[in-house]
Amino acid sequence: MSFDTEIRLTAPARRPRNLLVEQQYDGHASVHDTDIADKLGLAGGPIEAPTHFSSFEPLAFALWGRRWYETGSISAHFSTMVVEGEEVTASLTGVPALGTARIEAVKNDGSRVLSGTVSVDPDAPTELSERLERARSTDPGELFIVDRVEVGMSGGPAVGAMVEMDTPNGSLYPFSLREKLDAITERSAWFDGDDTPWGRAILPFEMVSVLAAKPGTRLPVRGPAVGLFLDLEVKLVAGPLFVGEEYLIEREVLALGQSRRVESHWVRTTLNERASGRHVADVLLHSGVFKASYAEYPPDRL
Repeated sequence: MSFDTEIRLTAPARRPRNLLVEQQYDGHASVHDTDIADKLGLAGGPIEAPTHFSSFEPLAFALWGRRWYETGSISAHFSTMVVEGEEVTASLTGVPALGTARIEAVKNDGSRVLSGTVSVDPDAPTELSERLERARSTDPGELFIVDRVEVGMSGGPAVGAMVEMDTPNGSLYPFSLREKLDAITERSAWFDGDDTPWGRAILPFEMVSVLAAKPGTRLPVRGPAVGLFLDLEVKLVAGPLFVGEEYLIEREVLALGQSRRVESHWVRTTLNERASGRHVADVLLHSGVFKASYAEYPPDRL
């Protein structure tokens, strides 16, 4: 393989698992529950979006090795939901020497699950760079669910959190890391053993998203209502992140928006290592809330 020639890597088709059937927030089940999904007119309870990130880890590692876990990023726009049992194929296209590549995941029928970028260059544009800028420059219009959320809002002081091997991760993620690794799409020995370049087990990219979400958003989103992920980016600044290490988590609202079916907000979560104060990672999440799931939504706006 020439390091300065464009290549395409394609993973075997996989059937990702849904571990969020019992997820709850605001005292109710989530979109990952089949009954809730049915009420919203969806084909079934979808796989949680970050689950798909694991499909790309072997592909990015094949290009960049350990750098992937130190300064890697994965940035994706989600197009189609996947229910358990459906097959998904991940692919990557790029020039390794440039430090960035395009990614895509599709179902067997060719429908796109996600598209985006992976990179080990901290300065490289990502899939969500342009999407966020468009959102920040667009008037969201009149809002009824995220109307009390303001750009610049933090949701409170920094909160400490960690992911441990055998401890469930709360009502949002009611599974332990070990349970996730038993079901993960692509497993690495580095995720649960100390025989790594850093001497400790490291977190998969999808579990960095779980870590970032553990304290809850603490933002005044009206409810009860059902949410979903629209866009997600996990960027390691000084990785990797470690199993059992405590991190301080802070948030900032960057933009608000809406489409025909959802209202949404963009939030950047910063993760700092508690022991050293070192900035280690950022998670950018564009999350939506189904208008039809909020009982007090004006009927003439649905």
